[in-house]
Amino acid sequence: MNDKILILDFGSQFTQLIARSVRELNVYCEIQPCTKEVQYEDGLKGVILSGSPFSVNDPQAPKPDIKAIAERLPVLSICYGAQLLAQQSGGEVGKSTHREYGRAHLRHLLHDELMATIPDGSQVWMSHSDTIRELPAGFTVISRTEAIPVAAFKADDSYAPNPVYGIQFHPEVTHSTDGRQLLKNFVVDVCGCDQGWTPASFVHETVERIRQEVGNNKVVMALSGGVDSTVAATLIHHAIGDNLYCIFVDNGLLRKNEFEQVMDGYKHLGLNTKGVDAKKRFYDALDGVSDPEKKRKIIGGLFIDVFQEEANQLKNVSFLGQGTIYPDVIESLSVHGPSATIKSHHNVGGLPEKMHMSLVEPLRFLFKDEVRKIGRELGIDDIFLSRHPFPGPGLGIRILGAVSEEKVKLLQDADAIYVQHLRDSGLYSQVWQAGTILLPVQSVGVMGDERTYEFTVALRAVTSVDGMTADWAHLPHDFLARVSNDIINHVKGINRVVYDISSKPPATIEWE
Repeated sequence: MNDKILILDFGSQFTQLIARSVRELNVYCEIQPCTKEVQYEDGLKGVILSGSPFSVNDPQAPKPDIKAIAERLPVLSICYGAQLLAQQSGGEVGKSTHREYGRAHLRHLLHDELMATIPDGSQVWMSHSDTIRELPAGFTVISRTEAIPVAAFKADDSYAPNPVYGIQFHPEVTHSTDGRQLLKNFVVDVCGCDQGWTPASFVHETVERIRQEVGNNKVVMALSGGVDSTVAATLIHHAIGDNLYCIFVDNGLLRKNEFEQVMDGYKHLGLNTKGVDAKKRFYDALDGVSDPEKKRKIIGGLFIDVFQEEANQLKNVSFLGQGTIYPDVIESLSVHGPSATIKSHHNVGGLPEKMHMSLVEPLRFLFKDEVRKIGRELGIDDIFLSRHPFPGPGLGIRILGAVSEEKVKLLQDADAIYVQHLRDSGLYSQVWQAGTILLPVQSVGVMGDERTYEFTVALRAVTSVDGMTADWAHLPHDFLARVSNDIINHVKGINRVVYDISSKPPATIEWE
């Protein structure tokens, strides 16, 4: 069993960054809402408390007993966590009289285990309105900044048998130049974690676990051609071979030639996959429907129907495989509860309940970049691993307004030109996601001596780490000019191309 760090989430926007930073040290960690009781299982070596949008003086603020945790394990409290540690131990926390947001520099460091190798003057990132005005008895300042006297502190041995630290800055963000080193000092030196959580170890342990869990039973799984479902299916296949039955549905909303390319790729991976042509059913169901949420529900609902019909033809299937990844899990377990619905999630929701099967989710605790690392360890071709994320409803939500087979063909042709130019220019790997959107707008154009009245497409490209926030990609103007020229010259029905320069937030990556 791997050593593990537990991260208690108090609702901070940076909580996932803490987890990613710990995992980059080859140490396994999990995020858990602060409202859930800590389970002291084998292998758990330490606890990190995240920041929070709450004030510790808010009556509704979450306040787990930190001392009880420290009786069992080392603790690192970050921002809100540090202020809660101070308050619960008899210190004073109140509104800051100085601006404590942005870059600051650590001074007068006490170089114990946590601060070992952190240089004096190290830049850190502050983000809080409260501050620790007075430390409790039995606590020692180990660093300050120009503005605040308590930037980091530790509890004396009288507080708890394990090391306990509090820091009012965020080591997990890139602006904290030695933040990763500080986290390593805590995770490896203070907690004693072994840095043995690697892609190879994950593959070995996961395949063995699936083999024991599933035994000689059968698993059915819907594939999308994307990274997550492909890697998940390959892991399951390594465990149970052809007892995994994969279904790839062509909903008529895939990218150009994607169905054939993906089926060929799955054949090379040795996956037992059945392709289902359901294009006409989806086009008929979407006829005349313009509302984005209705389109999503129609596409998602019909996908479930088609998948269930195909799965029901199989005998004695007990498990349903899914490519769920960790951000989906974290969102559903947030300290605030699930977020308000901005748009329906495009994962295969509802299938486990409808089909009365047990779930197999081998990627449930991995981030997207970790999924790609596992895929490389499994030898999966880059055609799958390097693919940009693609929405479950496909081109159905990249065609604004009603969907038709003719519009899908237009968009597929335009998008194929755009993506090929990205690949040829070496830009494809530099953006997180790119796609073309067909707008419900026709405009006047001139081709030769003829007047045209044709559709407009918008090109979208964003840079991101995990898709939760994204900036528009600053693609070269001459590149965009070539793409625009090629689309207009080769796709009859489109005479205008625009480029989307909106970031997320406030916009979303997809238009619908």
